[in-house]
Amino acid sequence: MTNRFAVILAAGQGTRMKSKLYKVLHPVCGKPMVEHVASQVLQLETDKIVTVIGHGAEQVRSCLEGKTAFVLQEEQLGTGHAVLQAEPVLGNKDGTTLVVCGDTPLLQAETLKALFEEHERKQAKVTILTATAPDPAGYGRIIRNAAGFVEKIVEHKDASPEEQQVKEINTGVYCFDNRALFEALKRVSNDNAQGEYYLPDVVGILKSQGETVVAYKTESIEETLGVNDRVQLSEAERIMRKRINERHMRNGVTILDPRQTYIEAYVEIGQDTVIYPGTKLSGKTVIGEDCKIGPNSDITNCVIGNGTEVSQSVAENSEIGASVHVGPFAHIRPDSSISDEAKIGNFVEVKKSTVGKGSKASHLTYIGDAEVGAGVNIGCGTITVNYDGKHKFKTVIEDGAFVGCNSNLIAPVTVGENAYIAAGSTITDDVPGEALSIARARQVNKENYVQKLKHKQQ
Repeated sequence: MTNRFAVILAAGQGTRMKSKLYKVLHPVCGKPMVEHVASQVLQLETDKIVTVIGHGAEQVRSCLEGKTAFVLQEEQLGTGHAVLQAEPVLGNKDGTTLVVCGDTPLLQAETLKALFEEHERKQAKVTILTATAPDPAGYGRIIRNAAGFVEKIVEHKDASPEEQQVKEINTGVYCFDNRALFEALKRVSNDNAQGEYYLPDVVGILKSQGETVVAYKTESIEETLGVNDRVQLSEAERIMRKRINERHMRNGVTILDPRQTYIEAYVEIGQDTVIYPGTKLSGKTVIGEDCKIGPNSDITNCVIGNGTEVSQSVAENSEIGASVHVGPFAHIRPDSSISDEAKIGNFVEVKKSTVGKGSKASHLTYIGDAEVGAGVNIGCGTITVNYDGKHKFKTVIEDGAFVGCNSNLIAPVTVGENAYIAAGSTITDDVPGEALSIARARQVNKENYVQKLKHKQQ
């Protein structure tokens, strides 16, 4: 097999996005567009990948660090000029070079592999990935001769009225003979409506030299979608979301209503887990087997064990063990760890805390900056009072403790092993293990108070 190289074009700013974020860094299903492209190219087992960076160079470099080499296009003078920046890295090598744009997140490795194979089978100097577009406006047109071979590529702005009627489009993806590519790039002119050095002009140059130019047409026009504005970004998001959901379902995950389920690209889900409608799974979330997630749950960057249920709740940047019940309407805030068989019930908030195995906070509770041991019962309305307006303090509740309803634990404070807190208590001092702590005022009944109150109001 001949040597294979790849060039990813990621230097443009993307003015039509109307964004402070550089175009190729806009996420599609939680993953930057250019990273989607790089992930597919990496599957091709190329000898070298070079990414051309310009606007947002450091951010793009950070996104792809360790996956590709980089060259800088200091001034954006067109796609041909961009590829030419890779000459110091690739110019003296024999082989085939794939050129892809960093704003085509839907491209798949299978298609790129087929393009490589077609190029090598036909022994072409150029092979163009094309597609048939119902509305080709804005795309370069593939102009074929009477024999059906590629004659030239014409950019939309430079196309004649007749050429603009052509529906076969240039997707912006090519395979080139590497040496022929860089030799032809030096002959590309910027004598066009945009004043830029077009990469497609290489096709015309090589064609004029009698070289073989081939077009490989993909049947999937949506795969070739380039993202230039927010409308196209939304369309790419829709297609990618459908693709991701289908992948999980084929791997043994039940998604009851894929149209109302949002799963980002990095998420992993185990077999026989059920995802209910309205659920959003984001970041590098990992969900085990036999879980029930949703409806209407929002989980970001969490690791969730087998057999856990999360109902109508939010969880962020935390670990949730196996056979845990969360919700409904619970909130697991960042840096929390919920151990196996625990229960975090309705309207319970946990923040930067650990909750031990089998512990329960069934409803209406705030656990913040706390260490909760195993087998602890935290009654309704309990608050770990962790903040004095300037500093945050820690609450420790040891194994087997029982905290009665409507209790306030004023941190820093420790409730010892198997201790009891009486309902309605405000605890300001440590409670020894096995002790009962009662911290509330003695009840006083004032007879006939209401009658006196009414008299005063007259």
